[in-house]
Amino acid sequence: MSSDLVFAMGKYEARVPSDRLYSKNHLWLKPVGDLFHVGFTAYSVRLLKDVYFLDWSIDPGTHVRHKQEIGEIESSKAVSALFAPFEGRVIEFNPDLLSDPSAINTDGYGKGWLYSFETSETPLTPEEYVRHLESTWEQTQRVLKGQANES
Repeated sequence: MSSDLVFAMGKYEARVPSDRLYSKNHLWLKPVGDLFHVGFTAYSVRLLKDVYFLDWSIDPGTHVRHKQEIGEIESSKAVSALFAPFEGRVIEFNPDLLSDPSAINTDGYGKGWLYSFETSETPLTPEEYVRHLESTWEQTQRVLKGQANES
């Protein structure tokens, strides 16, 4: 198995494990049998800061469209909508996160998975995801600096 990739976010590093796939909206998809466990990448957790509330607006078993809003997350940084990474079906939500989403912050690539998902679409490889991060990082920095200036 190859080693993890790393994306430099200024002085911080975002680890990109090579044992899973990725979406452009900063979710990882790890194969688990015929399904994927889906969670936030280290990049997205770093931008969100500490996550402390998670709510789903759909039921388990729901078929979703790509970029369909499926829930909401609240962090120390903002309240953000959650969107489906691809067309597919959300099978079940991680029940442990509903009462305590802190695993998203402390074990984001393990116990912090959000939901299991079924899709026939092809996610990004770790290398493709890092290239995506590199291509959008300059714009992300401008947005972050703009938010900092508003505070």
